Amino acid sequence: MEQETLGGIFTRRFGPPPRAGAPATLLVHGLGLSGRYFVPLAERLAARGRTVLVPDLPGNARSRAAARGASSPERAAADLARWHRRLALGPSLVVANSVGCQVAAALAARAPGLVRRLVLTGPALEPGTSGWRLCGRLLADAPREPLSLLAVAASDYLVTGPLRIAGSFRYALRDAAASFEANLRRVSAPTLVLRGRGDTIASGPWVRHVARTVVDGRAVEVPGAAHAAHYSAPDAVAERIESFTTEVHA
Repeated sequence: MEQETLGGIFTRRFGPPPRAGAPATLLVHGLGLSGRYFVPLAERLAARGRTVLVPDLPGNARSRAAARGASSPERAAADLARWHRRLALGPSLVVANSVGCQVAAALAARAPGLVRRLVLTGPALEPGTSGWRLCGRLLADAPREPLSLLAVAASDYLVTGPLRIAGSFRYALRDAAASFEANLRRVSAPTLVLRGRGDTIASGPWVRHVARTVVDGRAVEVPGAAHAAHYSAPDAVAERIESFTTEVHA
């Protein structure tokens, strides 16, 4: 793993260096987190020869200083699009988790030329669900995750800061109510919607709804995993991503 500032954003790189015009695999973290919890999956995808880039989105963790305050999914998507263009990457595979799925959907809807395929893992913030109920689902999910993940999340939340996290959460709730599904309907890239079977945040019916909403989507579940399936079951998630990316589409 290499760690450096690329395109103005702190980025973890796995596998070969990015090349202008060549595709890469981008991993997009959730609310208030860093890319650290994507390391197990990034290592497995890079072992298959991929260039894997894991940015800390502006305002979060080690890219905290790259934004002045809390960021909305739409703003984060615009930041990610600028970063992608600065690196001159080709159309890429984008893998996102939780609220990062809202960022990835906005990116794929508004800059379709940058996204070759999309993987949404545990898309959070189902429209119509209150913030308090979502917090309850998060608390219910925590005992189902590895203790090491909880330690990483707690550390990242401290670095990002509670005020920014609260502000970003409010923006994400508004996006879920007003823009998320509209963005999903505009996603033309083949999309895999993935859910850990024990996920208390992204329900099975919601995940299947997301898969039906995009133009070309399918939903799969990973046994023995919860909301952060990419962390607790990285081998299974990597296998599903590889199968998805090698499918032939008309």
